[in-house]
Amino acid sequence: MKTALITGITGQDGKYLAELLLSKNYKVVGLVSSDRQAPSAAFSANFPDIEIRTVDFQDAVDLDKVMTQYAPNEFYNLVAASSVKYSFGHPIETAKITAFAPQYLLEVLRNHDIGKEIRFYQASSSEMYGDTAENPKTEETKFAPRSPYAVAKVFAHQTCKLYRDAYGMFVSCGILFNHESIYRSEDYVSRKISHEIARIALGKKESFTLGALTPRRDWGFAGDYVEAMWLMLQHSVPDDFIIASGESHSVLDFLNQAAVAANLPKPGIEYIHSDPELLRPLEIEASLGDPSKAKRDLKWNPKVSFDDLVKMMVTHDLEVESKK
Repeated sequence: MKTALITGITGQDGKYLAELLLSKNYKVVGLVSSDRQAPSAAFSANFPDIEIRTVDFQDAVDLDKVMTQYAPNEFYNLVAASSVKYSFGHPIETAKITAFAPQYLLEVLRNHDIGKEIRFYQASSSEMYGDTAENPKTEETKFAPRSPYAVAKVFAHQTCKLYRDAYGMFVSCGILFNHESIYRSEDYVSRKISHEIARIALGKKESFTLGALTPRRDWGFAGDYVEAMWLMLQHSVPDDFIIASGESHSVLDFLNQAAVAANLPKPGIEYIHSDPELLRPLEIEASLGDPSKAKRDLKWNPKVSFDDLVKMMVTHDLEVESKK
């Protein structure tokens, strides 16, 4: 039986990844910081077979004990202060979690007896590309981060490449474009839309506020994307891969599709108000990924379409809201 350690296990991707690894008969251990006790308790209620271990990500001695105790075959680093909006208000905290945690982890692995045997996955982000004109973006596209979150992700990504190239460690980075699900927090526009449209459809409210409607994103299903994470660590050599749908849709497209999924009589734009306070200081107008490399080398293909993703999220929120 293989053993996998997952940081950020209580988040959206962590939940789907845990489900996938359990289905493949892995022993799964989640590593969480001491301030994540409440989410950890809720997670454990749904995943009783997964051990949760509290750890200080800046304590090399503590991390070394974890590696010795579990001797993992695979390590998935998903931990991050992952909200771009949050990062503008908390740039230092974002850097501590998103940028420096991978360096602490890799340095501990580098100096551990089994460090070079462990296969390490780093969750990189399409936000690293910023608003570069090149679309679709490939693994060779230059980074131009436009938020504290993106800057931290670039630091972590380049650190991973350094440890791979300099020390011969098996470190792969997944440059994931926007991926959503029913587990998404309402801090993200996708889940805010699905939830608010569901409430409107049930007669609980008449409208809600959004920021910019024109930005275009490459949206996919988180459950598909965690499969790509796993495939990267089964590949013969470590590498970097863009994981994306290869399609671009605007926030307005998402909104209108949500209205269709909820059987509302009018287009989604008819139910919103614009709020300048919700705008990013630096917006990314268009983001589109080219997943050709992952499709070719990993034999990965997304299964859930954009329309089906929106319908999945709206249907879930209709069920939840109808019980309140």
